[in-house]
Amino acid sequence: MKFGGRAAILALGLALGGCTGSLFNTTAVPPAVYLLKSQVERGAAPPVAADLAVLRPRVRPGLDSEHIAVLFADRRLDHFAAAAWSAPLDQVVLDLAVDSLRRRATLRGVAADDSPFAAGYWLELRVMDFQAEYAAAGDAPTIHVKLRARLGDSTDRRVLGEFEADVRRPASHDRLGDIVDAFNGAADEALARLADATGAALARPAD
Repeated sequence: MKFGGRAAILALGLALGGCTGSLFNTTAVPPAVYLLKSQVERGAAPPVAADLAVLRPRVRPGLDSEHIAVLFADRRLDHFAAAAWSAPLDQVVLDLAVDSLRRRATLRGVAADDSPFAAGYWLELRVMDFQAEYAAAGDAPTIHVKLRARLGDSTDRRVLGEFEADVRRPASHDRLGDIVDAFNGAADEALARLADATGAALARPAD
């Protein structure tokens, strides 16, 4: 499946060049802001009469900002210069998760936890990895997205299931547009797996 063109680029900054060095050089220009958008395919499972609140994700230290994170082979964590997500990462993942669950899990209702509507179940997310990983200078990076989730019952806080999605997706080229496309594809795949697991857990008869 191709993901080219799926990451919308907001015209708030200048496009960066194709070589690796230019992605990291300090620059005074305003950052280019990148928007990730869920393209998860709609689920085919029967509808589930359940309402789900998605809690604001907990993000691993070092990733909890709007910066687009980069991890090098020596475990040095950095970020791309003059580029940023459209919001801090917890908000980005929350928005993607809500959209993905609405598309995929075939539940009666899905909303963020700040919604005024009460939900019978909650989903807690943890962002363990969400970075571009470089194995060697000059190579295109591999995007690593790892998410953990806990599903619970709102009436008694009982945990109904724990799930994990660990996805790696290589960028086609060492250019920010291609790197963001790979981020979008990896996030979509991880959230589709969590949505499938969530829907299946809520479809099971209660004990």
